[in-house]
Amino acid sequence: MKKLILIALVSMVAFQVSAQNSKERPNRERSPRMDKFQDLTPEEMATMQTKKMTLHLGLNESQQKEIQKINLENAIYRKAKMEARIAQRENGTMAKPTKEERLKMMNERLDKQIAMKAKMKKILNDEQFAKWEKQQQEMNRKREDMPKRGNK
Repeated sequence: MKKLILIALVSMVAFQVSAQNSKERPNRERSPRMDKFQDLTPEEMATMQTKKMTLHLGLNESQQKEIQKINLENAIYRKAKMEARIAQRENGTMAKPTKEERLKMMNERLDKQIAMKAKMKKILNDEQFAKWEKQQQEMNRKREDMPKRGNK
């Protein structure tokens, strides 16, 4: 009887330890999503994004050229940010941002979104803009629904 109780107790402890380990995020250098875009140049990313928008919004030639320029600017900016984060992670200098730094980053992101919306309103017609805006709202909703990184 003592042996059964001991075996049950040991198995419960082992189960608890394995359950805790499965909750932890494995320590990886890069996520698979980052790997997918890591090899692309900003020009390739911009071209891919422009083609997707052309299919979704039905862009004409002049709209494609204007949006290609915007997408290239954004891709260069995102690529630089991504490489800076990777460098910080590899150097071990990545620290949790302070309240002021988070506020600055959020304001910077919102300012970029406002500028992007204004540019798109100039380029797209009313129907295309409404479709684009709806797509942006859907992407934001999905982003908010995703679990936060670092939470266990």
